Amino acid sequence: MLKTIAVAATFCTVAGAGIVGYGEAPAQAAQGQAQVASTTTAWHGHGDSFSGTKKIRVGGYSVNVSCSDRSAARKPVVVLMAGGGDGLDTMAGLQKTLSKKARVCSYDRLGEGESDQPDGTQTINDSSKILTGVLDRVTGDRPVVLAGHSLGGLIAARYAPDHRDRVKGLVLMDATIPALTAGISKAIPESATGMAAELRDQTIAVNEGQNPEKFIIADAEVRSAGNIPVQIIRHESQYVEVPDYGPALEEMWAEGQDQWRALSGRSRISVAAGSGHYVHVDRPDIAVKAIQRVTAQATAHS
Repeated sequence: MLKTIAVAATFCTVAGAGIVGYGEAPAQAAQGQAQVASTTTAWHGHGDSFSGTKKIRVGGYSVNVSCSDRSAARKPVVVLMAGGGDGLDTMAGLQKTLSKKARVCSYDRLGEGESDQPDGTQTINDSSKILTGVLDRVTGDRPVVLAGHSLGGLIAARYAPDHRDRVKGLVLMDATIPALTAGISKAIPESATGMAAELRDQTIAVNEGQNPEKFIIADAEVRSAGNIPVQIIRHESQYVEVPDYGPALEEMWAEGQDQWRALSGRSRISVAAGSGHYVHVDRPDIAVKAIQRVTAQATAHS
């Protein structure tokens, strides 16, 4: 399995930082995060008000969480969700900037960063239970805006429809598309050879659970999350190093991003000019403005 992950990571990186995000995150993504011990307060209706990084217990697991700054109780808490193969440190720069105007938290999913390893294969329901436990602890009964990159975006988008009482806004940063296995199987046919064939086969293997989180990335229809503000941001260029199938892959990705619009009648989609898969690293200005805009809209309707 480790060999499969390594090969998948290699080809995802070659293909422009990834189909599902299991590649090497740019080094600058981790800048700005101070890993400090913190004094905490007891949990209450608005959540644990700690600032810094700490381990919390969720469902019998140790989960690594980072929170920055405080904000008015009525304002949503922004929760950043990293891509597959990435820890919360890849969201550090974004968190530091956003925390100037809002309370912002991030966490390592099971199998990532400093959190525990999962006991076995995970489904979206398993990942959702961990996310619920984290939100219960750090946000309490406050509204939440989920901002996810790649696989983190897919998990946020799958979570929101079942948790309309607390998720009041979404920002998807080049989120993994709703039907990736079907999409890549169509974009890169079985007749393909070389790098393209490896990319297809290893992406499917990753989707089947051969990844650090042991997470099954299943194709599924997009369900409505209610009339909440949703900002969808996709990359400008990602597959230039797979020349024979690059156009088909770009079309697949663009169509998949467009499908996320079904999350809400208030969905907006845009292209981050000059960005690859790591939109929040290549164009942090666009990511910050999108999250701040959605948070403001969510605040006005909370």
